[in-house]
Amino acid sequence: MKEITKKYSNGEVTIVWKPNECIHSAVCFKGLGEVFHPQELPWITPEKSTTDKIVEQVRKCPSGALSYFMNSDGGK
Repeated sequence: MKEITKKYSNGEVTIVWKPNECIHSAVCFKGLGEVFHPQELPWITPEKSTTDKIVEQVRKCPSGALSYFMNSDGGK
């Protein structure tokens, strides 16, 4: 299966989503619905929240399908 990775940024932080790893637990949109809304495209809109809230929510992803990096770190 082809590895797919999608990235969404608010300028400070970039959310990385790996759909092949996603177990659709709904933790992301139940916790931060202004950013994660699976019924819309794009389904991740990080510009609608703060970097701190995004980082906090992404860290709760049970499958690891969501991760993040700080843009100031150059994607590391």
